[in-house]
Amino acid sequence: MIVKEGAGESVTGPMAKRGIKRFMKKKIPLSFTVNGEEVELYISPNRTLLEVLREELELTGTKEGCGEGVCGSCTVLCDGVPVRSCLTLAMEVDRHDITTVEGLGEQGEPDPLQQSFIDHGAVQCGFCTPGMLMSVKGLLKRNPAPGEEEIRRGISGNICRCTGYTKIVEAVTAVTTGSNRKNHEG
Repeated sequence: MIVKEGAGESVTGPMAKRGIKRFMKKKIPLSFTVNGEEVELYISPNRTLLEVLREELELTGTKEGCGEGVCGSCTVLCDGVPVRSCLTLAMEVDRHDITTVEGLGEQGEPDPLQQSFIDHGAVQCGFCTPGMLMSVKGLLKRNPAPGEEEIRRGISGNICRCTGYTKIVEAVTAVTTGSNRKNHEG
């Protein structure tokens, strides 16, 4: 179990005169599970799940792309459902189960989906990959054998500027059909 207690944030200037400083220093308890490990910490109420994952827990696989919930790079699973961690207040996941890209596979043994992304060239710059993988994991929890159209819908909230999505769909299809072999075309 991880237990952390922060020092607090403060506000200066006109906002401090209105009592905001006291509010910003107040920490609230947060308990949740991340990648199978129980976590307890104290956070400012305005912290996002993305900030807590990256800054407090040092799980930096989850990326911040746009900070507005549009690009999908920050996608994690909350109780098996894909969520945008940049838009989710950390306190919303109290007593929930969070899975990040670090929770896929084991050290030296990638998850079959991760390996398929590698085998099919579905990873280029890699920035979108963690969010893409988590969106697909959420899709596969709902439907272990989606067709191409459903896969495309499942990743439609994730922006990739490198691959053009075809190789990503091929990688997911290979996992769902059990044909996890390398694609040597173009």
